Amino acid sequence: MKIIKTLFLIVLIGGVLFATAYFIKTNSKSSLVYETEQLFEVDIKRETIVTGKLIPQDEIEIKPQISGIIETIYVKEGDQVQTGDLLSRIKVVPNEQSLNAAAGRVRNATIALASFKREYERSKKLFEKGIVAEQAFQSTELQYQQAQQELLNAESDLQIIKEGSLRGANLANTNILARVNGTVLEIPIEEGDQVIQSNNFNAGTTIATIADLNKMIFEGKVDEAEVAKLKIGTPLKISLGAVDDQELKAVLRFIAPKGTEDQGTVQFKVEADVELKDDFFVRAGYSANASIVLEEKKSAISLREALIQYDRKTQDPYVEIMIDDQEFERRDVELGLSDGINVEILKGINAEDKVKVWNKTEDREDDEA
Repeated sequence: MKIIKTLFLIVLIGGVLFATAYFIKTNSKSSLVYETEQLFEVDIKRETIVTGKLIPQDEIEIKPQISGIIETIYVKEGDQVQTGDLLSRIKVVPNEQSLNAAAGRVRNATIALASFKREYERSKKLFEKGIVAEQAFQSTELQYQQAQQELLNAESDLQIIKEGSLRGANLANTNILARVNGTVLEIPIEEGDQVIQSNNFNAGTTIATIADLNKMIFEGKVDEAEVAKLKIGTPLKISLGAVDDQELKAVLRFIAPKGTEDQGTVQFKVEADVELKDDFFVRAGYSANASIVLEEKKSAISLREALIQYDRKTQDPYVEIMIDDQEFERRDVELGLSDGINVEILKGINAEDKVKVWNKTEDREDDEA
């Protein structure tokens, strides 16, 4: 009986020792298998997207040179016009006070002319008889001629106030003509509307807006953090919000020297000449996004940016290099250009180094199975 107990005790102790040894051996191995990657060459470029719109390069507002009421409109929005085409005609509604003053001036000039005419005719007869000196006669003649001119001026002013222009004039102010070739974009007035002339104190009422839609520019705003990297002549790719399958080429032509604050950030206006397509009509005011390459490097020695780790204290970048089977050591690296997916490696590791994929693991047991 004692022998059986002794054997049982020996077996029990051996089992415990075997289980302990197996447990220690099993836990001495890592339960995870890390994959590795190596450096590769790839083209890296950093882009920014600028929101804006397409507008005509030259957009002209047609304004009247005389106040009045729109009598007739001869064009509609979307019409093609040439320089000199009649757009609208204005009916002059004279100011009563100005009209009365102009009419009174004509009456005064008529009375004065009649008086100077009688004096001139009398002085002429006396001069012919040798009674009046030549100098006196010439003075009377000059006054008579000035009175004639004053009457003509008064009559002209009265006609302009009543009709808006002089009879026989090549270009009447009441006729609103196109000053450039292009497309009528907008007619903000209607027949019967009252309009105000353009002068030094008032911009005047806009009769029509005309622009050449064959010359379009992209206008947008760039954040101050990126504007320093832009250069005149940089190519852009324009995508339109209204049309999904169209992309236009453009070239940066202007960068504003002064920024404007918009919602707490400083923005700089940029403009680019857009290369239009013959088979696609671009309308003024289309919203658009411009893709601008800020930095670019060809065949850069790179690594996936997801493999880069950062020191918690210094925030310095580093990777882990495999030195033996599933054994890794830290290597500090110097980073270059990044596009958000791949990042250029300037220093720290070589092409043959195997970099730990620290954020993707597999079970060792599954791998061995």
